[in-house]
Amino acid sequence: MAITMSMATGNNFQEAETPLLYDVARGSVDFKGRPAARSKSGCWKSASFIIGVELAERFAYYGINSNLVSYLTGPLGQSTATAAANVNTWSGTASLTPLLCAFVADSFLGRYRMILVACLLYILGLGFLSLSAALHSVHSSDCRNARNSTACPPSQLEVIFFFFSLYLVALAQGGNKPCVQAFGADQFDEEDDEESLAKSSFFNWWNFFLSTAVMLSLLVLNYIQENLSWALGFGIPCVVMCVALIIFSLGTMTYRYSIDRDRRSPLVRISQVFVKTARNWRILPHDGAEVEALTEDEKVYFSDDIEAAKTILRLVPIWATSLGYGIVYSQVSTLFVKQAGTMDRYISSSFQVPVASLQSFIGVSLIIFIPVYDRILVPIARTISKNRSGISMLQRIGTGIFLSLLAMVIAALIETKRLAVAVEYGVVDTPKAMVPMSVWWLAPQYLVFGVADVFTFIGFQEFFYDQVPTEFRSMGLALYLSIFGMGNFLSSFLISIISRATSGHGHDGWFSDNLNRAHLDYFYWLLAGLSAVAFAAYLYFAKSYVYYRKISV
Repeated sequence: MAITMSMATGNNFQEAETPLLYDVARGSVDFKGRPAARSKSGCWKSASFIIGVELAERFAYYGINSNLVSYLTGPLGQSTATAAANVNTWSGTASLTPLLCAFVADSFLGRYRMILVACLLYILGLGFLSLSAALHSVHSSDCRNARNSTACPPSQLEVIFFFFSLYLVALAQGGNKPCVQAFGADQFDEEDDEESLAKSSFFNWWNFFLSTAVMLSLLVLNYIQENLSWALGFGIPCVVMCVALIIFSLGTMTYRYSIDRDRRSPLVRISQVFVKTARNWRILPHDGAEVEALTEDEKVYFSDDIEAAKTILRLVPIWATSLGYGIVYSQVSTLFVKQAGTMDRYISSSFQVPVASLQSFIGVSLIIFIPVYDRILVPIARTISKNRSGISMLQRIGTGIFLSLLAMVIAALIETKRLAVAVEYGVVDTPKAMVPMSVWWLAPQYLVFGVADVFTFIGFQEFFYDQVPTEFRSMGLALYLSIFGMGNFLSSFLISIISRATSGHGHDGWFSDNLNRAHLDYFYWLLAGLSAVAFAAYLYFAKSYVYYRKISV
């Protein structure tokens, strides 16, 4: 089970017993530090173990994220605006911690060890969340009995313990997300034509299986949380993560572990380039005294560091212009959920759909459209464009960004319709009354978002993995996750500013707790406008982007 130090550092790579050259996956070693043989390691047999742990992680994460706004506005008694801001802040943190954890993984622990640590943190955080919900249930029951009242706000200690557990999960997600996917892609040798094509499909099928886990989480855990027990709804993912850790460990002997000839911290390396550039205004590799003082090996490393820094800088405009997509996406687990809670969710006389379960429509879109994209659209596009991937990664991302803009237009129109129905049936001033409009009206905006994910979400993964040097790949995937993290923070900022500007002095703001007097439609139109501006900027920078690896063009 234990991975030898030679595997982690690659120091014994030259001394290891070498298989036949054609059978070696270059730049990789096995769990004993020997050159990894293609026939005995990697590819789908290893990726399947890694996909297993990610299935459990997505099941657990969406079991929390998808319905968190309901827990905050329900048991914890927060307002809609406060709860939406808290969800966005937590989701943003969970999407930004990968930057820190990817740095630690690439520089010190390695991806394998970081995944193990992240799984353990996940188990601890989920266990604490389940305990927090159980304690709140006991406290509320005792409070109601003592006061003979249903109004029993949580104690300050309960709230602190809950958010501590919640942010422990965010840290665990940060260690898991970039490393698991990068480690999975590492199982395919890009220098081998067959494995290189398999890696391109890996990103598609990775998301196909993950969508299945997300749907299961939305349909099962959300029902348990709303109808049975929040403690049980948080506890089941904890058990699932324990099983996933065991499954991941079973694949240890089959994995390929990447090695680097330069084991200096990647982030420190490019930081040194930026510092020297700021100090000298430019780097002079041929006649600069500082560079001439280096040894020949150090000059090679220094030149590589400059190229790595340039590669990272080329990603910045694409990253920045994709933030509009991140802002829009954050509404799926916050305002969309609150919107659904006001509508008719009954599918029989005794059963109504949990509000967060509507997010499963995104999973339905992914599950249906990914095989169509991978098996039908890509071969057709490949024939037309002569591109091995069918369309370029940036074209794929841009298509999804446009679809997300369309989803916000649809959401705005449907919310306008919902408000009109509330007025028509006279339930504007009864916030807890059900608006007589079927919740299935929201399905189109979710379905379009799902198709957008097939293009943009998966496109981000492949682009930020492929367009960075090998040793930066965990960091690259962390960069794509940070798009959603910054999107959540920007959404929270917008909600806070607009809430203050539109409420007060007896006026109902855009995010009034009574959604029938709120104006989510105005906010959706605003986001559609911001997305259009961001999309135009994205097209400008994408058109001039030069790919790091020509094979991906």
